[in-house]
Amino acid sequence: MTTPRSELSEQAQALSQKLPAPAMKKAKEHGFSDFQIATIFETTEPTVRELRRYYGVISVFKTVDTCAAEFDASTPYHYSAYDEENESVRSGNKKVVILGGGPNRIGQGIEFDYCCVQAVFALREAGYETIMVNCNPETVSTDYDIADKLYFEPLTFEDTIRIIEHEQPLGVIVSFGGQTPLKLSTKLDAVGVNILGTSSDGIDLAEDRKRFGALLEELDIPHPCYGTATTLEEAREITRRIGYPVLVRPSYVLGGRAMKIIYNDDSLKEYVDQALFISEKYPLLIDHFLETAVEFDIDALADDTDCVISGIMQHVEAAGIHSGDSTSILPYYNMDPAAIATMKEYTRKLAKSIGVVGLMNVQYAVQNGKVYVIEVNPRASRTVPFVGKATAIPVVKIATRVMLGEKLSDLRKEFDLKDCDELGLKHMAIKEPVFPFSKFVKSGVYLGPEMRSTGEAMSMADEFPEAFAKAYQAASMHLPPSGTVFISVNDQDKSEKIINIARELYRMDFDLVATTGTHAFLTEHSIECKKIFKVGEEGRPNIFDIIKLGKVDFVINTPRGEQALHDEEAIGAASVQSGVPFVTTIEAAEASAMAISCMRRHEYGVKSLQEYAKYREQ
Repeated sequence: MTTPRSELSEQAQALSQKLPAPAMKKAKEHGFSDFQIATIFETTEPTVRELRRYYGVISVFKTVDTCAAEFDASTPYHYSAYDEENESVRSGNKKVVILGGGPNRIGQGIEFDYCCVQAVFALREAGYETIMVNCNPETVSTDYDIADKLYFEPLTFEDTIRIIEHEQPLGVIVSFGGQTPLKLSTKLDAVGVNILGTSSDGIDLAEDRKRFGALLEELDIPHPCYGTATTLEEAREITRRIGYPVLVRPSYVLGGRAMKIIYNDDSLKEYVDQALFISEKYPLLIDHFLETAVEFDIDALADDTDCVISGIMQHVEAAGIHSGDSTSILPYYNMDPAAIATMKEYTRKLAKSIGVVGLMNVQYAVQNGKVYVIEVNPRASRTVPFVGKATAIPVVKIATRVMLGEKLSDLRKEFDLKDCDELGLKHMAIKEPVFPFSKFVKSGVYLGPEMRSTGEAMSMADEFPEAFAKAYQAASMHLPPSGTVFISVNDQDKSEKIINIARELYRMDFDLVATTGTHAFLTEHSIECKKIFKVGEEGRPNIFDIIKLGKVDFVINTPRGEQALHDEEAIGAASVQSGVPFVTTIEAAEASAMAISCMRRHEYGVKSLQEYAKYREQ
């Protein structure tokens, strides 16, 4: 379908003087995208698209020949080309398009592919033809026996809208492929595409910092103080208002890329100077950093009238570490019930106000008993497969049916849905990140807001210590049954908890070594330990030396402040190179001590997922 010339916009008519039809066709045949052409001719992508359609330069779809021309092949795999013959035949069936996650990379990986595949299964059960759009041949969603039809195409507006125009589906699902397809929702909605699930406006409400901040104020939900800056002066003004430390990040990033915790003006200037670009369209986001908080991930299912909390996961690592790098415990462990109740209340309020239909994920921080909202993602999160397997609830299947128009209240009865912590879980499940540090020893091991993990392991057990021990072993973090433990904790962590941890380790015949301040605190409480120099202190050997010499078997180091984080970097690097497990929070140290005790008693058991799922029958 082409546009009459009289209806062309002024911009398109002006572009036509510079870019005649033969040149447009040649550019597209050589792989230039509409965006690239718009950049070259200093115009907009919609203008290029408008002129291209007027010229009739529209892509067709070719079939992937899986038999290398040896036999006639009729496969459901297609790719676009600027050619003459279209080999993709549209059926008359009711159909739904699912946008996948695109290439796997840190921050967005196979967890979203799991969601896409489960959605395909749910749609097929509901009688829909399923059409998958993805460009990664290594994913399960692009296997030959998953979707009814597959398009190997990039997840861009130009490529996606052409598929939708050709297939004419009843709707498109953007919330199972992570952040990449989610960003397309506004553009797709603007041209009349039916977005299944949460509306594009609801997605924008959660993604736009100013709109979301206004919503939190309206709902009276606490959040860390924040601001947006386009210059260094603006950034300094914000930090003067909200106070250091701050979490700084560019707009629209994936996996926490380029995020950093900053403690002073000099570090802020260095960060801004190194930023690739800051503008009105892409401002710098600055949040007050809750340094001593405990973080939580909550996954939920919602429609316009109901909300089910499907998983409440407690992070073991310190606040500020990316959720993909944090050890997650399901259900939450040893936490104030009042804080849990508050998080559930806030989640339901947010789901209703945003208009969530399907899945959502909310990240919280709890500091001194007060609950703060960090962010809301109105889509599937990387924790969905973990929650689904741990609880034996087909989370994605239910979400898909809700997005198709079924009521969550009806599905509650069909799937016997309650909130996860009210289901009576008889077991613990732990998600443990796996890092590539042993392969990239010079990359640095300090964990922060930028995601570093390249995989994850999951463990399940009847009791928390066994689950934690299994998770560590699955992630190749082998806790020692005996040996020497190094302890260095910040002033706030010099409390009853570290005393109990040290006493338990000493009871298990571990030798303890500690830095000056921690050594003084432990000996003051009658715990025998040896003193060791910090990294950078005068005197040798220091902790870095004895780790490198193989004289330490486990490291407990809880840094606080910029200098302490630099020290942790050196200690962590030495630990990785020497194969020594290390933890950076009191909570992780406490869990590790319990896990070591469990390992020494050889209290391990093995069950299938089906056996763990039997709790739902009770």
